[in-house]
Amino acid sequence: MKRVRLSNQVRKAFQGRSRGFSLIEVLIAMVLMGIIAIAVLGALSTASLTLIAADKRATAESLARSQMEYVKNQEYSLAPTDGVGNYTKIPGVPAGAGYSICSCNRTDQPVNCGAGDPVIGVPWDSGNNTAASKDVGLQRIKLVIKHDGKVVITLEGYKRKPGT
Repeated sequence: MKRVRLSNQVRKAFQGRSRGFSLIEVLIAMVLMGIIAIAVLGALSTASLTLIAADKRATAESLARSQMEYVKNQEYSLAPTDGVGNYTKIPGVPAGAGYSICSCNRTDQPVNCGAGDPVIGVPWDSGNNTAASKDVGLQRIKLVIKHDGKVVITLEGYKRKPGT
C-alpha cells in the first residue's frame, strides 16, 4: 500500500501540536466561502425565475390551444357584412390565476378580454391575406393570452365553414 506523505503543518495538526490558523487565514477562508455562497444563491435565484417564466408560458400556450380547439368544434358563426363571427370561450378559466383570453379584431388589437366576452372570428380573404368585408366561409381566429395584463403568447388559426 502506498503511503501518503503529509505536509509538516498538516502532520502537526493531526498530532495536536499545531498552533492553529492565523486571523488572516480565517478571514480569507470566510471571504472565499461568502463569494461561493453568493454565486450559488444567484444561480438558484435565476433558475427559479426562469422556471416561473417557463411555467407561465406553458400555461398560456395550453390555454390558447384549448381555446382554439374549442372554437373549431363550435358551429360556424356567419359574420354579417363588415362584422365578425362570435364564438364561446372555454369555461372554467380561473379568475384568480391572472390569465385572460383575448381575441383580435380586424386591426389586430386585442379585444373581448372578459370571461363572458365572445371570441371573434374575422372574415378572411386568403388570397390577399387580409380581413374581408364579406364572410365567404373562412375566418381568422387570433388569440392573445395575457397574464396580469401582460401579453404572454399569441396564437393564430382559421375556422372554415363546412362545405366551402
